[in-house]
Amino acid sequence: MKTQKLFYLTQICLRILAIATSLAAASVMFTGRQSTFVFGTRFEARYSYSSAFMFFAIANAVASAFSFLSLLYILIMCRQHSNPTHYFFLFLHDLLMMLLVLAGCAAATAVGYIGKYGNSHIGWMAICGQFGKFCNRVTSSVILSYLSVMFLLVLTIANASRSRQVIPPVEC
Repeated sequence: MKTQKLFYLTQICLRILAIATSLAAASVMFTGRQSTFVFGTRFEARYSYSSAFMFFAIANAVASAFSFLSLLYILIMCRQHSNPTHYFFLFLHDLLMMLLVLAGCAAATAVGYIGKYGNSHIGWMAICGQFGKFCNRVTSSVILSYLSVMFLLVLTIANASRSRQVIPPVEC
């Protein structure tokens, strides 16, 4: 019984951490913008100018919202009784949210790398020298999002182990 309560509290804490980090990553990305003048011409950097950054921000917002719903599900349904079917649905949910956030992280990391270092083979210049504040915000947002992936990974593994009783083992 004590292990069940500890598992329940761990689920709640990890979900709150996943919600907080993905929501913070989305809000940092949504509010990140910087403008600068180069040779008398004004240039602006925003997340909405890159489809990868837009996907990243929206993926984190969606994961945060759905993780909040799963937190409510845990508080309402799973507190009453420990049913392996509940944990199986939570496993699927956490797996999908983790994959969504991880895909957003991969896209933002790839574009961020090009923004920081450029690509001389294609002729893309690094822009972080001119837009340092924006690049730092993007880096912070990606780090927060990778933390969210870690929390969701732990939740996925925990719920997978709790839901193993859904399908009875096959005897040979």
